[in-house]
Amino acid sequence: MSADAQSSSGFRLATGCVTVLLGPDAARRGLLSRIDPGNARSVVTVTSARQRGRDERLAALAHAAGHRPSLVLVDRLTDGLDAADRRAVLAELRTLAATGPAVLVNDADPVAALAVADTALRAGSDGSLRAENLGEIGPTRV
Repeated sequence: MSADAQSSSGFRLATGCVTVLLGPDAARRGLLSRIDPGNARSVVTVTSARQRGRDERLAALAHAAGHRPSLVLVDRLTDGLDAADRRAVLAELRTLAATGPAVLVNDADPVAALAVADTALRAGSDGSLRAENLGEIGPTRV
């Protein structure tokens, strides 16, 4: 699956948007393992060790944007951060998406990631995927 190619399920990630990955952790990890990165220029994965601080994680997002990928996978980038730093890192995903790529977020706290997401992709234990427009199912974002 990529931002430009349809997957076998018919789902397509929207470029310029943040999509949060929902569902059981094992199902989310399974989906991420099935995404074919193609080449390093079209798909970039951003993750971080728990001992890295907010500024290093923000720099990693800026670095990813510099590669001009079509898809950025943000995998558990907020692990180990306090609430304020988590919000700052998640807010930066909007800036990243504004540079053009589709941004797919797998976070240990997917509810926190919903605050900056345009859409959600729900991964089922059976391998199914369901896209959800957050404007239709969730509270209005402020």
